[in-house]
Amino acid sequence: MPNSTDELRPLAGRVALVTGVGSREGIGFAVAEQLVRYGASVAITSTTERVEDRARELSRDGGSVSPQIADLTDRPATRRIVSAIEREHGPVEVLVNNAGMTQVGVPDSDAPVHQLAPSEWDRQIAITLTTAFNVVHEVLGSLIGRGWGRIVNVSSVTGPLVSYAGQAPYAAAKAGMDGLTRTLAVELGPYGITVNSVLPGWIATASSSESELRSGQFTPIGRPARPRRLPPRSGS
Repeated sequence: MPNSTDELRPLAGRVALVTGVGSREGIGFAVAEQLVRYGASVAITSTTERVEDRARELSRDGGSVSPQIADLTDRPATRRIVSAIEREHGPVEVLVNNAGMTQVGVPDSDAPVHQLAPSEWDRQIAITLTTAFNVVHEVLGSLIGRGWGRIVNVSSVTGPLVSYAGQAPYAAAKAGMDGLTRTLAVELGPYGITVNSVLPGWIATASSSESELRSGQFTPIGRPARPRRLPPRSGS
């Protein structure tokens, strides 16, 4: 059992940024919640004001959490929030690129390539891959200068490993995310910065469709995974 503050709060004094934390049921919120438990000061982003509700929820137990509203496909907006985080918390040391796949108020389009609007391709590449590049590009100078950093990109099994009809833009974006991750790992390792991808499969979130939830039933555990760890059962 841990018996020291350092073991219980291994990220105390560190500054973390998690993108895509609009939904309480999403992967981003679960990641931010764990980082708060580990003692980090955490900034979270979303394209809508609901990120302010998420920040209040994450701060209830005394955590240091700040909400940032921005469209991360917009490079000046990305630069603005990174600067705001540095003023409030200090330079970002831990980055989790979770934003992507869907945006509130923008309908999804699952179309085969021969029926796909080029604008839908551009949008998906932008929100799922370019957002990660934009944030990484803004924090790299500080990370390299400090000689320490952790970057985690939330990729997917769709694209790097599998795909299915109607998902060309998303699959291409996530495959690109893994390519970006590998290149960054090679480039940044000498500076003490690690870069990794996490490839979720079927995860039950607020944006999951009924067909996606049904597909999760064919996994070895018989259901989609959940972003947040459930409390232990009584007596376990």
